[in-house]
Amino acid sequence: MKTFYVTTPIYYANGEPHAGHAYTTIAADALARYHRIKGNEVFFLTGVDEHGANIDKTAETEGLSPQAFCDKLAPIFTKLWERLNISNDIFLRTTSELHKRGIKKFLTALYESGDVYKAPYEGYYCRPCERFFPEKELADDKICPIHKLPLEWVKEENYFFRLSKYQDRLIQHYNENPDFVYPESRRNELLNVLESGLEDTSISRSSVSWGIPLPFDPEHIAYVWIDALPNYITALGYDADSERYHKFWPADVHMMAKEITRFHALLWPAMLMAANLPLPKQIVAHGWLTKDGEALSKTRGIFIDMDGDIGTYGVDAFRYYLLREFSFGNDGDYRPARLHARYNADLANDLGNLLNRVLGLVNKNFDEIPVPTTPDDIDEEIKGMAQTTVDQLDAQMETLAFDTALETIWEFVRRVNRYIQQTEVWTLTKPETKPRMGTILYNSLEALRFISVLVSPFIPDTAEKIQKQIGLTEFDTVAEWGRLPAALKVSKGEPIFPRVDLKKEKAPKSDAVKPKQKSDKKTTDLISFADFQKLDLQVGNVISAEPIEGADRLLKLQVDLGTEKRQVVAGIAEHYKPDILIGKQVIVVVNLEPATIRNVESQGMILAASGDSVVLATPETEVPLGTKVR
Repeated sequence: MKTFYVTTPIYYANGEPHAGHAYTTIAADALARYHRIKGNEVFFLTGVDEHGANIDKTAETEGLSPQAFCDKLAPIFTKLWERLNISNDIFLRTTSELHKRGIKKFLTALYESGDVYKAPYEGYYCRPCERFFPEKELADDKICPIHKLPLEWVKEENYFFRLSKYQDRLIQHYNENPDFVYPESRRNELLNVLESGLEDTSISRSSVSWGIPLPFDPEHIAYVWIDALPNYITALGYDADSERYHKFWPADVHMMAKEITRFHALLWPAMLMAANLPLPKQIVAHGWLTKDGEALSKTRGIFIDMDGDIGTYGVDAFRYYLLREFSFGNDGDYRPARLHARYNADLANDLGNLLNRVLGLVNKNFDEIPVPTTPDDIDEEIKGMAQTTVDQLDAQMETLAFDTALETIWEFVRRVNRYIQQTEVWTLTKPETKPRMGTILYNSLEALRFISVLVSPFIPDTAEKIQKQIGLTEFDTVAEWGRLPAALKVSKGEPIFPRVDLKKEKAPKSDAVKPKQKSDKKTTDLISFADFQKLDLQVGNVISAEPIEGADRLLKLQVDLGTEKRQVVAGIAEHYKPDILIGKQVIVVVNLEPATIRNVESQGMILAASGDSVVLATPETEVPLGTKVR
């Protein structure tokens, strides 16, 4: 059995976790879960870094000892990870005895390498970073490039690590292992730092009391990064040379936000070289999150409301949005309106409606999951696409392309929706066609089981719900076609992604019943029933969709109405990607006078609800094309 070891950073415990911490941890969790369903033995580490001057100072302002402060804060992290359904195998605290034993062994090995020496030091220091900055990295104003705060000039005697000695070995390692740092932009940035020259780095503090004493000089405390980085081996039982340590080290992936890659990709591997230990296989740095185009800021009140969005949409929708919306490695702009659109389009419409539609047809026409007895070429296409999806997913997860992986799965979701539409399965109720109906519905249920396996790393609660509703009592993690037993009893089930009405969510609650107000509108604003009857509204199926050149808001749709096909221009490009629309049933105003929009003729209009976002009006369940809407 292969092993897979993935880590988040151990987060600095001087404040409560925020959305940036959640983003890293959800991504690492998806990776861990994916390798578990592939049959690998996984170890997933996260935790908190609890030492250093910042925590000492913060604890003092709260009237607590540093240990009491950390004991209060650590459970806030663990409770959030439980809420986000994080499947970590260990939550490491640097105040734990396991870590203390391991760090003393590592520091001793570092000292015995001969690359640690004592010397006076002075330089520009950022207390929030707990880091000295070389003058060549600073502008004339001597401002911290991360916290944008004035740096202090600090003088003290420290122990140093000869980082400069390992410059050439690090450059060689980067060149021989081009995937060592991901993405490439971060690798190139660090190579530039390496080639410009490394300076020896301070590894101790004599002016700080809250930390782990150096085993070779108890008068000095290990600098917080020197204490923190070896957590990746101390958590495995490095102190006792344990079986777990030998099984999982070196780590497959260290995952983090981009601002701490220098410590992980320069200092950490150099220290491992000095201690004659293997280097991690890959260091992955994702970008920063913004909110509606603005940098997150406590002082300006710009933050991501995790509690509010999870309360409105659920944990899985929050996880899905973070992994689907942003290209991992780049910065991402968190937009609640996009979360709402993703929820409705991808989760409620595409996946939720697919499950409800199939379960409804099975419950209406069969007592249990039917046996597939009448195969057709289109069934083979669905089976083939299921396997192709698995193959593509392997390659995409290898490169941490979470957004592309989810889009690949959703292409299959949309294909199964079109499969149901193309076969018009709801019409095959006669005795002579019912075996074919049973085959199509079995394939649809098996496709849903397949989809549940593939989405389980990303939205695990949803995956569990899908399998329970299609009749499985234990979660099946194997993505091989044909494993769904016939003769199971499916449940009707609650919608896995119920509709979210933002106006209702935002409406002020009141127990008082307000008296009915007389309308200010004139009766001339009303239309007669006869006027309404003039509208010809029919259900159609979108068979193609493409952008219109030079029109950011417009899409050109081809809609099948059963007896004819219509071209319709719709102003929904900001809310729906073209491939999401294909196979979707929509309501079309058929008898609208044709209009030419951006040199494209529109032969009707599709209906949509417009508010905080645009949501297409669709039938609750699949109906025959051309069905009148009254």
